[in-house]
Amino acid sequence: MACAKGGTGVTYWALNAIFLAVVAAVALAAIVARRAPRWASVAVALAVVLLMTAVFDNIMIGVGLVGYDEAKISGGFIGIAPLEDFAYAVAAVVLLPSLWALLRGRRAFERRPRATDAHQKKGAESA
Repeated sequence: MACAKGGTGVTYWALNAIFLAVVAAVALAAIVARRAPRWASVAVALAVVLLMTAVFDNIMIGVGLVGYDEAKISGGFIGIAPLEDFAYAVAAVVLLPSLWALLRGRRAFERRPRATDAHQKKGAESA
């Protein structure tokens, strides 16, 4: 496992790598199974979640709610939030739709008749 300069233990990026590898495997499984989520929608959601993460992480760090061991972060920041903090947002936004796409059954792909369809059919038969 990766160790920080002069420190001991796992860096935040090394910990993120474990989670991101799992996320990548699930997303790849969804792609191979031809059940991948709509990536354009995922990209829009990712932009929103990253923006919200930047805002709220900076607030939480600024008021002292959370802190980071400087020996275990890369030194890259968005505001006062370390870059490592954004990996969880990326993981969530890619993992959840990928899992959703993988776990839904074949019936989810079939078009279900709506109540208006049945009403229209009834009206057409009586005409």
